[in-house]
Amino acid sequence: MTSPDRTGTAPAERRGRPRNAAADTAIIETVLRLLEDGSTVGELSMERIAREAGVGKATVYRRWPGKEALLLDVMRSVDLHMPETAGVSVRDDLVGTLEFLRRQGLAKRSSAVLRAVVAEVKSHPRLWREYHETVVRTRREAVYAVLRRGMASGEVRDDVDIELLSDLFVGPMLARVFLHEWQELPEGLAEQIVDTVLRGVRPAPGSG
Repeated sequence: MTSPDRTGTAPAERRGRPRNAAADTAIIETVLRLLEDGSTVGELSMERIAREAGVGKATVYRRWPGKEALLLDVMRSVDLHMPETAGVSVRDDLVGTLEFLRRQGLAKRSSAVLRAVVAEVKSHPRLWREYHETVVRTRREAVYAVLRRGMASGEVRDDVDIELLSDLFVGPMLARVFLHEWQELPEGLAEQIVDTVLRGVRPAPGSG
């Protein structure tokens, strides 16, 4: 037990050695490089990560208690915030959202990380829960907000489940980005998807 000083107040605990930001970056960059090169989550041991990063194993464990904790920080390092929608045109807002996903798919690191996580969902469910809570949920709610506005303005049918509607718009892009890395992501794909789906979910003339 720490003894109080003469004023009756216990002295502050001595802090450990501060973390080296350069070592943190080197370790995270190493994991990203290995995932980009095709390594699976299962193939990445803390020992291998330390060796590839050129640091001691103790250096890695001082920062992260295990591989899942390290991978969560790796996932956060490539997460880009989706830009705010303009709120003027439902079509343009949906196109902007899908264009953001298209560009993420073109970024090799982002898609490599997500593919690695998706492949390990069953054996590492915490990784997926964390990704869902920090990334997927936020983006899904943004799409829901656009669709609700479209329903209120009469641009989108209001008799279809909003989750299904969101999947109709976002699903084709996600399938190309994350499930079929050989699929092309050409410019104009976002507009093509949105315009095709909108034709099917606009209210029929004279309805409402």
